[in-house]
Amino acid sequence: MTSVVETGAGPTGAIPRGVASVTGVADPARASSSPLVADPEETRLARQSPAAVVMVRPRHFTPNPQTARDNAFQTDPADVDASRAEIAARARAEVDSVAAALRAAGVRVHLVDDERADRPDAVFPNNWFSTHADGRLLLYPMHSPNRRAERRGDVVELLRASYGVGSVVDHSTLESLGLHVEGTGALVFDHVERVAYVALSHRADRAAVDLVCRGLDYDVEAFTATDADGVPIYHTNVMMSVASRLALVGLEAIGSSSERRRVADRLAASGREVVALTRAQLAEFAGNALELRGADGPVLAVSARGWAALTLSLIHI
Repeated sequence: MTSVVETGAGPTGAIPRGVASVTGVADPARASSSPLVADPEETRLARQSPAAVVMVRPRHFTPNPQTARDNAFQTDPADVDASRAEIAARARAEVDSVAAALRAAGVRVHLVDDERADRPDAVFPNNWFSTHADGRLLLYPMHSPNRRAERRGDVVELLRASYGVGSVVDHSTLESLGLHVEGTGALVFDHVERVAYVALSHRADRAAVDLVCRGLDYDVEAFTATDADGVPIYHTNVMMSVASRLALVGLEAIGSSSERRRVADRLAASGREVVALTRAQLAEFAGNALELRGADGPVLAVSARGWAALTLSLIHI
């Protein structure tokens, strides 16, 4: 049985996809436990879904004009009936609320503050780093120049101290070549089958994707996807989530019938129940979810708005 933790109501002001972003942290010690002695389902869950997350509590959360250019999910600040100070306060409160709910579910939460006013999207750390069960931490090249300052040495050191990070692989130098792949926003990993699903966009260049995944020894399942207005999906994780036994995917958004079939077949072949989401559900953030490991088993972190839309597709979870 999977528990559900709601990560806020959805966009607060000009927030692209719900402010309470949670970035999973792989635990090398847990993931390397022998499958010969572990329960197969627990082993699968341990490989796919982390038991700890990093969250950033923003002090100066504000609309980011650079990311708005290709992020159709981001609200126009002119349509928001709140001051920037009010939006920032709501963002901090939402992060605190989600952190408390995750801790109550038995998920370890590393909550770090961001005091700088020049990092409007710092609340989304999953775009600049990812951790892996072999002890590697990857740094990613960011598309928007004002997001590159989000990479933080203190967060890297926190993870080194807490999880024995063995090496840091810095792909951020690809920015100088005009190549980008924004972490687990752009790459949705199936750690069990060692596959990275990716909707190609300005924030996920194929050359950068191939380089990162070759280093991880992951296969790439690439496709193109658009929203209801024909705008390319800017981050794969707004349309897709791969859990241990469940896969949420906006198949309707994949225009090519051959790509759509290939993605659906590959997910099904992994032994997961494939839940096909509509573009309307994606617009409600139903695809933006993350499975974690809590004290009593799987925990699905998803916004209240996304969950309300998602329950139209799920009979049970």
